[in-house]
Amino acid sequence: MTAPATLHEEDALARTYDARLMRRLLVYVRPYRPLVFASLGLLSIEGILQLAGPLLTQRVIDVALPARDGAAIVTATVLYAVTLIAQFLCSYGETWLTSLLGQRVMRDLRMQIFSHMQRLSIAFFDRNPAGRLITRVTSDVETLNELFTSGVVSGLGDLFTLVAIGVAMFVMDWRLSLGALVVIPLVATVSHWFRTSVRDAYRDIRTRLARINAFLQERLTGMRIVQLFGREGEEAERFRKLNEDHLDAHIRSIRYYAVYFPAIELLTSVAIALIIVISAHYVGNHTLTVGTVAAFLQLGRRFYQPLQDLAEKFNIVQSAMASSERIFALLDTEPGAAQGSGAPAKRIRSSVEVVFDDVWFAYDIGHVARLSDEKPKEPEWVLKGVSFTAKPGQTLALVGHTGAGKTTIVNLLMRFYDPQRGRILVNGVDIREMPTDELRGLIAYVQQDIFLFAGDVATNIRLSNPIPDEEVARAAERVGADRIIRRLPNGYSHQLGERGSSLSVGERQLLSFARAVAADASLLILDEATSAVDSEIEAEIQRALAVLMEGRTTIAIAHRLSTIVSADEILVLHHGEVVERGTHGALVGRAGLYDRLWRLQSGEKPGPALRAG
Repeated sequence: MTAPATLHEEDALARTYDARLMRRLLVYVRPYRPLVFASLGLLSIEGILQLAGPLLTQRVIDVALPARDGAAIVTATVLYAVTLIAQFLCSYGETWLTSLLGQRVMRDLRMQIFSHMQRLSIAFFDRNPAGRLITRVTSDVETLNELFTSGVVSGLGDLFTLVAIGVAMFVMDWRLSLGALVVIPLVATVSHWFRTSVRDAYRDIRTRLARINAFLQERLTGMRIVQLFGREGEEAERFRKLNEDHLDAHIRSIRYYAVYFPAIELLTSVAIALIIVISAHYVGNHTLTVGTVAAFLQLGRRFYQPLQDLAEKFNIVQSAMASSERIFALLDTEPGAAQGSGAPAKRIRSSVEVVFDDVWFAYDIGHVARLSDEKPKEPEWVLKGVSFTAKPGQTLALVGHTGAGKTTIVNLLMRFYDPQRGRILVNGVDIREMPTDELRGLIAYVQQDIFLFAGDVATNIRLSNPIPDEEVARAAERVGADRIIRRLPNGYSHQLGERGSSLSVGERQLLSFARAVAADASLLILDEATSAVDSEIEAEIQRALAVLMEGRTTIAIAHRLSTIVSADEILVLHHGEVVERGTHGALVGRAGLYDRLWRLQSGEKPGPALRAG
């Protein structure tokens, strides 16, 4: 049985040439057409200049030397030197222009890919590891750079040079030309083998590179866990195997190159030898001059150089087709929610009402396994018929055991996912009919797993609201984060490490509260926001939150029940269902699940229901 492909595997390569993909690629070249035309012009001039050396050689040997014309020899030498300088300048200009073209196309394409990925649903990132997506933006885009710098434009130049030299050879002597072309079938056979072999080798290289990227991204992100559990040796061994596989794939490609280029050189030498053998007969009969033979030998060697280059450029084009297919597959992935302009949404403080109307949701709904009788298996519902209303200016709390569905409710409200059944309304509008930037512009979200970006403190606080420095400082003061910021070497300009690694968990959480205050949104979502701070800081945060929540609709996920005793309504979730609802006072006296959780956390003696199981 074939082993299933992993998420880190690369897709199969595209066909050798796909006109549809090439047309889409040329869209990115269109703004830089002057660079393309200038490059082709320089390549054409360079191809024509390659004829100068052989023609001057023929002139010197057949005319200047027999006539002992020193002036003609000097003139030919000077002309040859001039053509060499001109060739150098054309080659320099062409290389610079095509490199500039490739870099600009890469810049545009990377910007489009990154902008598009920011609009994709969270479910897409659940299915695709970060390492594979990084490979799209780096290695695959770099392959397209090679297409424009060393592939299409240079390939057209090689074709022009090939035609120009071929015409010159037949004009000079058709008999020697036919002799030089005898080895062409062998060159074509070797080149076909090379293209096929190297194509497979390149596919293996890209597959192994994607595995390395995915492995590194995951291990570097989880380095604390690796070190905590002493996994350095095991992880190093796994990386060694991935690295060895990548090395083996490269060595295979090198082996093909090591065979191909000497083989083409050998066939070129055979062609030159045939030219010499054939020309010896005609020179002996005085039907061919020595100068023509010398010129023809130079043309013959220059004729096979573009053929050799074209085989390699063919592989560049083929690799670019595979990379472009993967890139466009990513760009063609539809965003999971209606998008707005992409600009920061203008935040307007207004009352917000949130309604969940019989909402059902399962993460695995698109990948439900089928039973042997082909009847679909019921999905594992994370939420089952959840209904509630969070009224303007009130606080709604969600409590329950881990896995009860609390965070899923928040994820649905922010449209990271869409429910399979039911609907979610914000101010009476189904959120599936709202642009996501408009919806999220209403929300300030403080999550349990705080994410801070590498950058200065002020930028992390004003993340979604371009407020001046004075308001940034005021937001930090309201939650007590200013005393932490003042201790930093550069205050609000202090540069944080990746994910704010230089700060403690509690300090990062205070900054996330300052960020929520600065957002000044109408709907506040707190996802176990005080779970990682000590009691003293928690009390300070609670005072700040009382001010922050005033006049706002608040949905709070709470692990510490003491933080939500004043909530207007508490929903108790169990296995995705709302099993209890009411105020703290009403629920405590009900001897249900909330009452048991409260007694456990407050240290009171469990009631009979809890002791019974």
